[in-house]
Amino acid sequence: MSLETILPFLQPIAHLITDPSVSEIMVNGDQSVFIQRNGHMQPVEATIEPKYLSTAVKRIARSLGEDISETKPLLDARLPDGSRVAAAFPPCSPGGVTLTIRKFRPQWFSLAQLVEAGALPNAVAELLAQAVRDRQTILVSGGTDTGKTTFAKALIDCIPETDRLAVIEDTMELKIDHPNVFRFEARKEQRDVTGKVTVPAVTIRDLVKATLRHRPDRLIIGEVRGGEAFDLLYALNTGHAGSICTVHANSSRQALSRLATLTLRADVDMPYHVIQAEIGDLVNLVIHIERCDGRRFLSEVVGISGFDADANRYRSESLHCLQKITLY
Repeated sequence: MSLETILPFLQPIAHLITDPSVSEIMVNGDQSVFIQRNGHMQPVEATIEPKYLSTAVKRIARSLGEDISETKPLLDARLPDGSRVAAAFPPCSPGGVTLTIRKFRPQWFSLAQLVEAGALPNAVAELLAQAVRDRQTILVSGGTDTGKTTFAKALIDCIPETDRLAVIEDTMELKIDHPNVFRFEARKEQRDVTGKVTVPAVTIRDLVKATLRHRPDRLIIGEVRGGEAFDLLYALNTGHAGSICTVHANSSRQALSRLATLTLRADVDMPYHVIQAEIGDLVNLVIHIERCDGRRFLSEVVGISGFDADANRYRSESLHCLQKITLY
């Protein structure tokens, strides 16, 4: 199923779904409709009858092997093309059905193309490309819809073709042009109408563990957001330096703190300062991307050289003074 196949269910907003300048459509519980167009949020005139909206969401859920109802009022699903459909039913959404459709329309850029477009200083591009070739482990951080995956793809393109890559994602979206790559994708659990689990989940953490049996040289994790952070550190410590991952955070410093916090979710018996020391030794570079007024820009490139336990901070160095130049 793709975005186009759900159009019959959502005729009043079908024109917004097909509009290439619209990246996100949001229907609030009071039936007001907002969109994100070219990076900016704006209201639109569109009316969807509540009963039709409810029926449409149920049909979309069933077509994806999911369910949504008053007894299971939340839906978070992804279409095979990578687009996301999230919905909430009463009583969790007391005003009525809430629906958000986030399109997946990736634009892939190489570092060279970003330099050519004036979006990235050549010195920074060369520094990052060399870091990838030198097998430095890189964390790409940023908020939602900042372009972390797009920038990670530009870095991945710099990996030598002699390396074997393991790509692990919640939903496949990265376009990898590499001769030796294998891909794993997570699977959500499925339940029957009684709530009994009929198909167990396969988590990112399960997949990180599994990849190590397939002799990868580097791990590419679409997003680190759970206990797999611990397994990532284990992998980095056992010959998989040069891996590239993304993480949600508001700054490079917070990216490191979040990685440490996520490691604790693995329920491992490790003191927090030991986890911080591991991260300081294993992560070499943090690249932070921000989004403001519809623009996405690279704001930090920070080198990490360990963790100072006495000062309770990572030893870090800004590797380049960056202006807030629009990336894409």
